[in-house]
Amino acid sequence: MSVSVGIGLAFVAMLCWGFGDFLIQRSTRKIGDWETLFAITGFGTIILLPFVWRDILPLIFGDSKTLAILLGGAVILFIAALLDFEALKRGKLAVVEPIWSFEVPAAALLAFFVLKEGIDALQIAVIATLVFGLILVSFREKYSIKKFFVEKGVLIAFFAAFIMGAANFFYGWGARISDPLMVNFVVNLFVTCATGLYLVIKGKFGKMLNDLFLFRGIILPMSILDNAAWIAFAFAMSLAPIAVAVALSESYIIVAVILGLLVNREKLQWHQKIGLVAALASVLILAAITV
Repeated sequence: MSVSVGIGLAFVAMLCWGFGDFLIQRSTRKIGDWETLFAITGFGTIILLPFVWRDILPLIFGDSKTLAILLGGAVILFIAALLDFEALKRGKLAVVEPIWSFEVPAAALLAFFVLKEGIDALQIAVIATLVFGLILVSFREKYSIKKFFVEKGVLIAFFAAFIMGAANFFYGWGARISDPLMVNFVVNLFVTCATGLYLVIKGKFGKMLNDLFLFRGIILPMSILDNAAWIAFAFAMSLAPIAVAVALSESYIIVAVILGLLVNREKLQWHQKIGLVAALASVLILAAITV
């Protein structure tokens, strides 16, 4: 497979996350954050097991470095998810969401320093424009700079963004040295066990199983879309430069905004319109100059 296939898969991840996040928001409101994480990763673990079971023992008893990188990615992703939830709990979505765009430079810097993977000046400029556009389109409310930085959850959100950027990098690194399906399986298995243990300790596991059945109309498509996104994302980073794959995939907010316009008849403020145009143009240019 080629770089162009990787770029195409990054777009698949972008679309799946764009639609999937809408269902994730509904699910967290119906059954809770930990329960939603368990549902998504549990589904992914079961679906991927038939494709990776032959490689599990060779991974465990083989190269310890590969296993450490995959487990490291799983732990980092789990921590980032918890920080995201905490940021959302303390702050407003309109404040926290723009900060998540900083996942892109975090992953790009790690790819540069750890894997010595560089991108040219034009790609850097386009990615910077894309991140700026995503930040603008994410701001659903008007904030002064001073007011923005004193909002609740801002510092946690910044920390979460850089941790999630590190998780994205480990995903790509793990996909390259192992297999895109295996890295997804290891992460899903780890998060499933961690969230399942938490729910058992809290005495919520039985109720969660009942809720999964009760809201299966939301849970099933959500789990399919989110796992499809992560699988496509892992394959994209194994084929294309990690910085480019992350930048394109993280542009799923464009899909969410367009869905809001078409489905919910939401109105965009002037800065959001500028951001949407800048982000869309940057995505298309970045794909064209990378392929």
